[in-house]
Amino acid sequence: MVVSKMNKDAQMRAAINQKLIETGERERLKELLRAKLIECGWKDQLKAHCKEVIKEKGLEHVTVDDLVAEITPKGRAICRPVYAKNHDFSSSMSQGKERQNKKHPGT
Repeated sequence: MVVSKMNKDAQMRAAINQKLIETGERERLKELLRAKLIECGWKDQLKAHCKEVIKEKGLEHVTVDDLVAEITPKGRAICRPVYAKNHDFSSSMSQGKERQNKKHPGT
């Protein structure tokens, strides 16, 4: 039963992702997200954190994998409040769905 549910979820995610790609909404949403993250300073905060990590450990002692492991939790933690503040991202997804329905009624 659990495997079946997971399989259905995976199929549903794949179908949604395919539809987003076909309609161009995936790229539009990625660009919107990128713009929102830059606008709220997320990118600059992570860049500064990377510089701190490199300065603390020394450039010769930091690998890309180390850096990713170090900044990922911080990036996610910063992102949560940003997402909560920017409800317009989810409304933008709804607007994309509305545009899609106007182009292809009944989908």
